[in-house]
Amino acid sequence: MSTIAKPEIISAYKVHDTDTGSSEVQVALLTARINHLTEHLRTHRKDFHSRRGLLQMASRRRKLLDYLKRHNLPKYNELLQRLSLRK
Repeated sequence: MSTIAKPEIISAYKVHDTDTGSSEVQVALLTARINHLTEHLRTHRKDFHSRRGLLQMASRRRKLLDYLKRHNLPKYNELLQRLSLRK
């Protein structure tokens, strides 16, 4: 992920002015990295080290989404819609 995209993602999903690490921001950043790595793995099918990293990122995103679902269900549903993670 380029350094240009990260501040844009943070500014789009932050909760307050100085927010850089809330669950919403972390999930959005992980989603961008997962999408980027998925495209990489389409062309480099045998890159198993990157595949392992992708699975770890997906697992971390899942845990953050579970936390958000437990603590703030409306924000969880809004985030799923904004990131179009589920139908």
